[in-house]
Amino acid sequence: MAVYSRNVFSLSIIVVLFFLIMLSFTEAREHLVGGKNDSWKIPSSESDSLNHWAEKRRFLVGDSLVWKYDGKTDSVLEVSKRDYVTCNTTSPIKVHNDGNTKIVLKHSGAYYFISGAKGHCEQGQKLIVVTLSDKNMRFMGAPAPSPAQIDGPAVAPTSNAATLKASLVVAFGVLVGFWL
Repeated sequence: MAVYSRNVFSLSIIVVLFFLIMLSFTEAREHLVGGKNDSWKIPSSESDSLNHWAEKRRFLVGDSLVWKYDGKTDSVLEVSKRDYVTCNTTSPIKVHNDGNTKIVLKHSGAYYFISGAKGHCEQGQKLIVVTLSDKNMRFMGAPAPSPAQIDGPAVAPTSNAATLKASLVVAFGVLVGFWL
């Protein structure tokens, strides 16, 4: 009887740990735009573009983007794709100029941002972020989309977190199989 109780207790611990690990993969994250405080600026080169930073990240519905910048001299404008391409600052969807902007990504698809400072967008101070829905994360193995190629809803990229999540599910199934 003691062996059975120990096995049930061990299995209970494994189940609790499994669900805690799974929960950690579903939490919304805050992404500091560019990875540092002074990233919202005219890029020094094409490789310094914020779009290169965004292409290496996975953004999910519920995640947040955070910009840190001088609100007296610059702003973040959320714009349409057309206004992004043409750097039109006259009809933004939303204007942010507090120097510490946080935007929650509420839907899947592409978000377009440009600088509100005169001439900055034309010099490359702009950003496209592609947000994936949770349902898209179940499809592993698809290549990550390039923001420049996005025309419609986002497609699911390969994700180390999703791969790890799937591996944990398989490992959990194997462990449970040994105890049953």
